Amino acid sequence: MRLPDVGGRCETHGMSNPLSDVDIDEEAQLASIVDGLRESEESIAAMEAQKTAQLATAMRIALRRMEGKHPTQRAREMELRSIAAEIGAAVRWSDRVAQQRMADALDLVERFPATVDALAAGRITARHAAVIQDAGCVLPDATERAAFERVVLEWAECETVARTRDYAQGLAEQMNPESITERFERADKGRKVSVTELGDGMVKVEAIVAAALGHGIHDRLTQQARAIRQVAAEETREHGEQEDGADSAVVVDTRTLDQTRADLFCDMLLTGQPAIDPTADALPGGLGAIRASIQVTVPALTAAGSDDRGASIDGKSPIDADTARCLMAGAPGWDRVLTHPVTGTVLAVDRYRAGNQMERFLAARDVHCRFPGCRMPARLCDHDHNFDWALGGQTDVCNLACLCKRHHTLKTETEWVASQSPDGSIHWTSPLGRGYTDRVPPRVTFVPDGDPPPF
Repeated sequence: MRLPDVGGRCETHGMSNPLSDVDIDEEAQLASIVDGLRESEESIAAMEAQKTAQLATAMRIALRRMEGKHPTQRAREMELRSIAAEIGAAVRWSDRVAQQRMADALDLVERFPATVDALAAGRITARHAAVIQDAGCVLPDATERAAFERVVLEWAECETVARTRDYAQGLAEQMNPESITERFERADKGRKVSVTELGDGMVKVEAIVAAALGHGIHDRLTQQARAIRQVAAEETREHGEQEDGADSAVVVDTRTLDQTRADLFCDMLLTGQPAIDPTADALPGGLGAIRASIQVTVPALTAAGSDDRGASIDGKSPIDADTARCLMAGAPGWDRVLTHPVTGTVLAVDRYRAGNQMERFLAARDVHCRFPGCRMPARLCDHDHNFDWALGGQTDVCNLACLCKRHHTLKTETEWVASQSPDGSIHWTSPLGRGYTDRVPPRVTFVPDGDPPPF
């Protein structure tokens, strides 16, 4: 099979400086800082590659000693432990950490050589290399792994670690010889809830559950928390600020979104439903009427039941085919997304039931906020005019993009400027006049190879 081209190398475009009211010396200093940081990152990456090579060599030495000298398993293991302890003592790691890093380094050097080369050249960071290794470890065939590396590295060289992780996991998911259904059935047996002591009277509650359930839980908590905060804000405006010492029956809710989410999490688990629902009078049905909302992408053949390829949530979390079909069966409607057969670019969106066509297209195309590096899901973003509507910009998908509130505000209130290409790429110009391109999030696609079969 031929893997898709993710769009070539990224570019930073040299542009004329749009600032006229900033001191030239200060602007030059900022430009020098940006250049210096990039050079520092490249130097650090090269040193990380050197460290990886050294750890891999140490692991090879340990393995040779383990094979050559000792008859018992324990004695052979002591050779590895001793070398790991030597390294750990020198660089202030525990011997267990040193041993694990030696093993990881050897795996990276032997199974992902192109990634090591990119790291040594400063084109990616050590964290990029780690996510490529983690995602690609499920591919046992060396040829498939090399093809995986080639495609992911093109993406990693111009994207953040988090976006690279999403793309690498999606590509590895498609290339994995074991189906997502088989892996989900095995992984689902490990679902659990655990509590870790944090001190200061606090604990961390963690749950390992199916991706569809986990995203649904978080989304429902978020919607309910926002509803509570909205009611609290309205009550504060209605009653005004209370003076110190003044008697009042009004208690102002000052909790943050995270705090409100955590309180709802505990409340609903301990009582079965929110014991106190301040939205009962303000919202039809109160918090109980709020249902989780997630974006699930399901291949057409999977939806039809003729294929068991998995689906994904918000373009990143894979789910098995049975869960995807179950979610579709219970959905009030769904979008059909028509994509280019090779590039995976969204061409059109239509819907089984009526709705806003333009918003659905943007959600399907953008997947997340289109500011470089941001992964806020599109369903939680604003629809921003790249060229301001007040200045004549059209309300059209060719001039609209999903931006989270943080980056929408940044674009509106600072000198960051966005423009859109016909393929949906967003070209950003920074206040220093530097350009950065955010490409349309790719969908992993496979097309028939042009070569005849070797039989």
